Amino acid sequence: MQTAVNASPTSPTISKPLTFALVTVLTGVGAGLGGMALALLLHAIQHLAYGYDIGQWVGHESFLEGVSAASPERRLLVLLFCGLVAGLGWAALYRFGRPLVSIRKAVGAKDPRMPVISTLVHALLQIVTVALGSPLGREVAPREIGSLLAGHLANRAGLTPDDCRLLVACGAGAGLAAVYNVPLGGAVFVLEVLLGTFAPRALIAALVTSTVAAVVAWSGLGNDQQYLVPTFVLDGPLLVWAAVCGPLFGLAAWGFVKLTSSARAHAPRGGRLVLLSVLNFAAIGVLLAWFPQLAGNGKGAASLSFDGSLGMGLAAALLVLKVAIEASSLRAGAEGGLLTPGLTNGALFAVVLGGVWNHFLPGVVPGACALIGAGAFLAASMQMPVTAVVLIVEFTHANHDLMFPLLLAVAGSLLTYRAVPEIAASIGTFARGKSSLTIQQQAERTSV
Repeated sequence: MQTAVNASPTSPTISKPLTFALVTVLTGVGAGLGGMALALLLHAIQHLAYGYDIGQWVGHESFLEGVSAASPERRLLVLLFCGLVAGLGWAALYRFGRPLVSIRKAVGAKDPRMPVISTLVHALLQIVTVALGSPLGREVAPREIGSLLAGHLANRAGLTPDDCRLLVACGAGAGLAAVYNVPLGGAVFVLEVLLGTFAPRALIAALVTSTVAAVVAWSGLGNDQQYLVPTFVLDGPLLVWAAVCGPLFGLAAWGFVKLTSSARAHAPRGGRLVLLSVLNFAAIGVLLAWFPQLAGNGKGAASLSFDGSLGMGLAAALLVLKVAIEASSLRAGAEGGLLTPGLTNGALFAVVLGGVWNHFLPGVVPGACALIGAGAFLAASMQMPVTAVVLIVEFTHANHDLMFPLLLAVAGSLLTYRAVPEIAASIGTFARGKSSLTIQQQAERTSV
């Protein structure tokens, strides 16, 4: 088993400066090519599975439009196939493959190299199942490929363990930057989430790898933003809404993390994985007959939220169903990220809160609420406030004015998320004390 070491991945000592610089650039190139290949594979499977725009893998027709145009019977068959792929694939990987090494574990390990075959299979299974309609995210797969490549490149180049770990972290950020065209977001993710430092050396390496990866991926994916949103105007009601509702996103994010963490912890690894996976995705396939917005990682539902196309009732229904199928898919043994699912949950919840608010105090724009809620929920649920804000800006190219309510909501959400465990512990202590007092009083009455 790999063990963590005390040496920091941002140590100022570089044994081979030129080699380190070359491997840094190669990591960006490799992560860009890997992320682009995974994204193109995802698009190809989506188009073939649902039978839309097959001649153009990266076209203007969205996944939601393709799923909506497919018949309910086709949606069900595709999700049944998704369940078989997920169940058989991960069951075989756990039984015959080498133990997986997470990116966080690799960054903190003495030898940060990840197993090649197991990591590749794990990444491909995530891409294939999300393309077929799994409600989990696709962002973990390109991050794993970037880290896998970086670890082996750095080791082959004879770099120090500190250098290797730093580049493994940068490879993950570069993979994220490539598939979503978010070079700054990828770099900040490395610094805030994986390394926990903004030291100059780490900052430069993260920026170089993420920028190179995003530019390389343009050749296959284009230089486009993820979400097209209207221009929102900042006003007083929106600022007040963000300040008041921010804590609600933190509370919702805390519940979501507890739910999904429990689901992952109880996921099967053996033969039951196949049965549970097929049943889970068959149920999702049935739901798609009425709610095609549930297919995939949630990008379609988020887009509808941002442009104001969702009413409060439909948003509430989608929110409940999406949280349910995200948790059930993890519980059934499927794997995937929670970045886009979390962003979508926040956007849907914000549409509901905005609708309730407008019923009593009209004046807030649902689309602006959705964008703010997406950032607030994402910041708390993944504990990455800076990264969440940067990602929202790069995803949507939102105008600068929207930063003020977004930052307010993120602050309120994060503070609430971190306060909930303390409040829950205090309530538990009070309840136990009251219970003990009641028992003591009953004993005294009995003795009298």
